[in-house]
Amino acid sequence: MSKKNSTSLGTEPISKLLIKQAVPASIGILVMSLNMIVDTIFVGRWIGPLAISAITVVIPVTFFIAAIGLAVGIGGSSVLSRALGSGDDDKALRVFGNQITLTFLVSGLLAVLGLIFQDTLIEFFGADDSFKDMALTYYRIVLYGIVMLAMCMMGNNVIRAEGKPKFAMYAMILPAIGNIGMDYILINVLGYGMEGAAWATFISYAICFAFILWFFIFKSELRIVAECLKLKRKVVSEISSLSGVTLARQGVISVLTILLNNVLISYGDALDVATYGIISRMLMFALFPVIGVTQGFMPIAGYNYGAEKYARVRETINISILYAGGLALAIFIVIMVVPDFFVSWFISDSNANAQAVTDNKILLERTPNALRWVFAATPVIVIQLIGSAYFQAIGKAVPALLLSLTKQGFFLIPLVLILPSFLGVWGVWISFPIADVLSTIVTGYFLNKEVKTKLAVQEEG
Repeated sequence: MSKKNSTSLGTEPISKLLIKQAVPASIGILVMSLNMIVDTIFVGRWIGPLAISAITVVIPVTFFIAAIGLAVGIGGSSVLSRALGSGDDDKALRVFGNQITLTFLVSGLLAVLGLIFQDTLIEFFGADDSFKDMALTYYRIVLYGIVMLAMCMMGNNVIRAEGKPKFAMYAMILPAIGNIGMDYILINVLGYGMEGAAWATFISYAICFAFILWFFIFKSELRIVAECLKLKRKVVSEISSLSGVTLARQGVISVLTILLNNVLISYGDALDVATYGIISRMLMFALFPVIGVTQGFMPIAGYNYGAEKYARVRETINISILYAGGLALAIFIVIMVVPDFFVSWFISDSNANAQAVTDNKILLERTPNALRWVFAATPVIVIQLIGSAYFQAIGKAVPALLLSLTKQGFFLIPLVLILPSFLGVWGVWISFPIADVLSTIVTGYFLNKEVKTKLAVQEEG
């Protein structure tokens, strides 16, 4: 291995280290979410509101396949961080090699199946006749490049586990810039519509993949070793036990998105699906600093837990909650005060299509209040995010899995199934803050118990 950067995770002051880890992660997430925002703005303004609905129903399958890479990346990087923390470089190399193989094989298989059953899946995801053709056009092209995205998501988490967050940030910034540029050329200049939007996304995946590959060949302290690419049962089992946490969470999110699309079509119409499409992008965009702190927290907690520096683990938890909580409160205030400002980004008053103009007016009427409800419990969600991330970082797969599923799986999905039958579409939006509060209470209980008992005992030992 080359000179190690990961040792700083166990020596530098936690506040300084968290900022060093979280700021690049936050910037990367910001740029990536801006990419999604701009992509949606372009299709909404240049193609029409139903194009937003089309992209929204495609997201669950592409999101789930790409989440294979995210899951293997986060789960494997938890093992990798602890291996680096304990000085076991050979294990780190084996884990990294198996991460590459697992991501490629599983995401490739799912991509092939997704293309074979594309018509059935698109209908299942909630597409109706008004935008099904647009959804299929986008879906086919994006799926051609989804394996590259899965590999990028895996590699990005490994880069952070090495203690090189700036490179992880670059890996998100470069494809985002490429996608925005290609969107403008292919949609606005060349007039390729949904096909142009899809090819722009495909090209962005290729840019990211090229950068990740370059990093691991020339900059990483890890190496791509042919022998380590061969799957080993013990290594795969350790990776999978923790990857299952992320995969289950992302799988539940995909199921939730499918459910939301279908419930919104049943109790509302295609424009309610477009409203959710806008809100889902705003969730990632607005919460980028909170998610950045969570991602910065994980390698620090995992490394110090592996190095048996438990006092630093407790300090990392406390500081991460403090920083993320302050950021979440600021986000909450902005969304409550000016939701119309954000919604107006996606709407064009100059669209020549009369139907599109009418649809835009309806969208502008519906979306701001829905946005307020979805963000209503934002100040408390940091406990749920940091709590579930902590158990995953230290390798406790079962509590990490259960806590990561509390919001979407245990609370939000049942609420979305029940409340709309009494309250209509409004029941969908108020389900979000209720699920946030309930999941925070559950996670806070278990995190507090862990810190006051097991971590305290280990410190004394």
